[in-house]
Amino acid sequence: MTVFSRRSVLRAIGLAATLLAGVGTAAVSAQDRTSVKIGYAISKTGANAGGAGITTLPNYQLWVHEVNEAGGLEMPDGSRLPIEVLEYDDRSSSEEVVRAVERLATQDQVDFILVPWGTGFNLAVAPLFDRFGYPQLAVSAVTDKAPEFVQRWKKSFWLLGGGHDYTEALSKILLDQQAAGTINGDVAVISVADGFGIDLITAARQSFADAGLNMVYDVTYPVGTTDFTPMLNEAAASGADTFVAFSYPPDTFALTQQAQVAAFNPKVLYLGVGTGFPVYQANNGDKIEGIMSLGGIDVNNEAVMDYRARHEEFIGQAPDWWGSVITYASLQMLEEAIKRHGLDREAVSAELSTGTFDTVLGETKLEDNQLRQLWFGGQWQNGNFVAVAPSDREGASAPILPKAPWPAQ
Repeated sequence: MTVFSRRSVLRAIGLAATLLAGVGTAAVSAQDRTSVKIGYAISKTGANAGGAGITTLPNYQLWVHEVNEAGGLEMPDGSRLPIEVLEYDDRSSSEEVVRAVERLATQDQVDFILVPWGTGFNLAVAPLFDRFGYPQLAVSAVTDKAPEFVQRWKKSFWLLGGGHDYTEALSKILLDQQAAGTINGDVAVISVADGFGIDLITAARQSFADAGLNMVYDVTYPVGTTDFTPMLNEAAASGADTFVAFSYPPDTFALTQQAQVAAFNPKVLYLGVGTGFPVYQANNGDKIEGIMSLGGIDVNNEAVMDYRARHEEFIGQAPDWWGSVITYASLQMLEEAIKRHGLDREAVSAELSTGTFDTVLGETKLEDNQLRQLWFGGQWQNGNFVAVAPSDREGASAPILPKAPWPAQ
């Protein structure tokens, strides 16, 4: 989900390896403590600040506030220690996030480190988390390589699924709609040529082919693209009833506006990261009705909706409709693991891997260090971005298609 290039991530991983040389882990003890030191590096400025400032940072702030309001993190003996936060701005730089995490581990010697925002940044810091023995609860990271990463970095946990999860869920929806005569089997796809887009388009090509769907338009565009009109016009000319964009937030916002100007009205409109952001709804109002994307929420889940209300009250804005609640749930898992095992990072990591936790998602248990009970598709319906896939999961709403044409300008 982050803006990064393969070259920058390789540089960052190389930097991490250099920093690791000759540096040992620090012993952690809960004795004579007055606080638990928790640190993180997050994109407060730069290209990734928008996503980090909606999905990740507010949930860190909310969780710390709620824990400290309750007296602090509970230890195995029933005592509580307040959280002391150490925060760095990674400035949306993969090299800087590596330096900051190394600093947290070796100079600040924090008890636990929370993850940065984005797939690329989580990959960049994974060797550091592993070497220093910190559990890495990677939320804002979509990757089909999670099973491989779990074997490489034993204390890494991947909580947002892989590209194939989302594209196979979309394929099923499209096949059902094709069988119902709502759409044809032609799909036009564009994807950002970086991180998230690469993972998703690679998965989509395979998923759509396996489903017998015909990709009649497949174009990759560079990060920073602002004019999508030529691509929208070409997608319209392709005759496809379905338009899919594996896009970053700025692209998602621009595509929504430019599709309206171009009177581009596919029967299925599926956009990428940012579709579930509160600002997306605020900027577009009821025009977003019927638009689909990744994620979604079961609006009848009382725990989730209570979390959303607390988030909005404390932060001053609603969380997003995809990764926010999972971010918060990951922190609840960490909190419960600390309650069971204190500040022993090895034991906490083992508990995260094998334990069962009561979170806003309900009873939560990882499978091979991965969260698998996820919503892989959602749609804006009546002012809510509701979960529609997997369709056989309790709480799923039925997709409403075809999408209505844009309201008159």
